[in-house]
Amino acid sequence: MRRRDLLKAALALPLIPWAASPSLAFAREAMAAVGQWRARVRPGQPGWPSDMQWEQLNKAVGGRLQRVQSPFDAQASEAARQEALAQIRNPYYLGDTPSLTQTSGWVDAWTSRPSVYAVAATQTADVVAAVNFAREHRLRLVVKGGGHSYQGTSDAPDSLLIWTRHMNAVTLHDGFVPVGCEGLQAPLPAVTVQAGAMWVDAYAAVTTEAGRYVQGGGCMTVGVAGLVQSGGFGSFSKRFGTASGSLLEAEVVTADGKVRVVNARQEPELFWAIKGGGGGSFGVITRLTLRTHELPQMFGAVFGSIQADSDEAYRALIAEALRFYRDALFNPHWGEQMVFRGDNALRLSMVFQGLDQATAEQTWAPFFAWVRARKDCRFKDEPRVIALPARHFWDAEFFRQHAPQLVVPDSRPGAPRDHVLWAGDEGQVGQFIHGYRSAWLPQALLDPQRQPALADAIFAATRHWGFSLHFNKGLAGAPADALERSRDTATNPQVLEAFALAITGGESGPAFPGMPGGAGPDLEDARSEAGRIDASMDALLRVAPGAGSYVSESNYFERDWQASFWGPHYPRLAAAKHRYDPEGLFFVRHGVGSEGWSEDGFTRR
Repeated sequence: MRRRDLLKAALALPLIPWAASPSLAFAREAMAAVGQWRARVRPGQPGWPSDMQWEQLNKAVGGRLQRVQSPFDAQASEAARQEALAQIRNPYYLGDTPSLTQTSGWVDAWTSRPSVYAVAATQTADVVAAVNFAREHRLRLVVKGGGHSYQGTSDAPDSLLIWTRHMNAVTLHDGFVPVGCEGLQAPLPAVTVQAGAMWVDAYAAVTTEAGRYVQGGGCMTVGVAGLVQSGGFGSFSKRFGTASGSLLEAEVVTADGKVRVVNARQEPELFWAIKGGGGGSFGVITRLTLRTHELPQMFGAVFGSIQADSDEAYRALIAEALRFYRDALFNPHWGEQMVFRGDNALRLSMVFQGLDQATAEQTWAPFFAWVRARKDCRFKDEPRVIALPARHFWDAEFFRQHAPQLVVPDSRPGAPRDHVLWAGDEGQVGQFIHGYRSAWLPQALLDPQRQPALADAIFAATRHWGFSLHFNKGLAGAPADALERSRDTATNPQVLEAFALAITGGESGPAFPGMPGGAGPDLEDARSEAGRIDASMDALLRVAPGAGSYVSESNYFERDWQASFWGPHYPRLAAAKHRYDPEGLFFVRHGVGSEGWSEDGFTRR
């Protein structure tokens, strides 16, 4: 470890609340237990498994070990290449292809490159065999469920991939009690989801079929396990809290190859750590059980965009939008986004729950009237308020019949009919990121005396690059039960006092290595955009110094990432990492415990 990291770790260790003796002896023990591994092995190096050893793993996993090859590799078939080009904007195809990821790279950061081998796990025993094999042979290990990591954690060259896509069963429970909690916890309605399932699978079973609600992600093709491990926000988090806050129990394969069933009473530190501590750092989750909630009668949305004719008018529009949000929308009914653009436009993309259409229209009427009364602002896109029975919110057949323009189906022959994605998410599929940053904005900024400074910061930020306020990703204004569940997670506690998560970013189209038809992304343009994105967020943060960032939607180059992602929770997470993975088998760049490894996870510092 570098001296700076060593000092940081030594200072953190005495803060661990459960340590029996916060002494130098404990710090020495932790450092001594860093492990015997000095480096992981790559193909061609001494220690890389022989063909016979790979075949032994293949037998152990029932023939489900496969050599991974990108469809854009020079040795790939023409049929595979053409299919990839035809489906490159289909997230279901990308998820079903172990060599590809939902993001193709990030300028000057990482590029999507496949693992050498993948275990296409169909049962927990397959995961155990892969974990043991990686540990025994000192291999770089990667886990891919949904494959949606912006940070490039869903693949890595020269690695072994545990691919959980085929573990996708969803099981409903009328009354679930975690193991060891019988007589101590009342049975709760719940859903058990295997590690490879996507939120579209969970919503279809829980909401469309059973008429209940499970707190999950807004993007339907995101993996359930990955989202829960990062904390997890969805459109209605302002009412129901984070996805990790609804976790009741999980099955986890840890670095020693043991299968552990964890919950609030059984190995509670590991249970707490996987609730927002980041995917891929503590073990491989094979199944999760989440509580379900009573489904509101109605869900709905508000769309539209407003154009200001001058900088002065845009400042006034920003100030009025903030005042209106504070007075009318800062409550559990409302979520999603206001998007502030650099061309002096405000785009509305809001959702609501528990209100009918008439009430939603009445709520927005004063703001819309304010816009219409001004001579220097106009509706670029007329506002629309729509409501529908909540049971149909993720009902693919309902949208196919009533609003086909809002969804894009998986176009492959034989694809499940419920596998659709929101049309607005299609632009992210295969994206090559130029820059991306997020920050939690404290609710104190909405106080009348501080709103002018916030409005000025928003305007200043848009002079560099546009950004959005995701109100559902800040939990201030949520009800007490949602806050309590979310508080008992590893997510940075700043989220509890934030009224929104500010997000800014930019991207271009898919740029997987070897793709034909061009030289890849325009790197000069990408770097220029990255600079403008940084300048935009820096301008906004002048009113929120020290704001934390959401680990799954964050800057690849985040400097003080431990504090930014987890705040005061990091020492406790580091202790859990040391307890369950002392050798550092599980590595994720800027994940818990990664300070001790090189950027690629192959060499100890």
